[in-house]
Amino acid sequence: MPVSLQNLLKIGQLKAHPPDATEVQRLLAAAERNLADARVITISPETRFDAAYKTIMQAALAALMANGYRPDTNRPGHHVTVVQGLPLTIGLAPARVTVLDTLRRKRNLSDYTGEDIDDSSAEHCLAEAERLLRDVTAWLKVHRPQLIGLQR
Repeated sequence: MPVSLQNLLKIGQLKAHPPDATEVQRLLAAAERNLADARVITISPETRFDAAYKTIMQAALAALMANGYRPDTNRPGHHVTVVQGLPLTIGLAPARVTVLDTLRRKRNLSDYTGEDIDDSSAEHCLAEAERLLRDVTAWLKVHRPQLIGLQR
């Protein structure tokens, strides 16, 4: 059975969630604030990485919600579901998802084992976060303009 948003709903990884412009706009605004925080070079690379990673999650969640779903946060692995759902929500290339998933794993290692985050990793996560937020916003403008306050 090929992976689809509908299949993820059937197995309980996702829940149906009607698209809501206010929610999507709030997520995008929060993602922008986190990007701004991730750009502050006077804070630790770990904190910058965390803020950039949060941007990735918020952008990916906005894309998922724009498609009428949200993750079941009571189940483990909801970050994986949100990131790996990007090809299904905005048509993101699988190679990009692999990069984002690597950043997710790095964030987990940092959070749960105390692994150090260096400046290079923080910059890489920031660049990927900026790129994904641009991609999600561009997709929304074309496919769901009403959710970001544009008329169709």
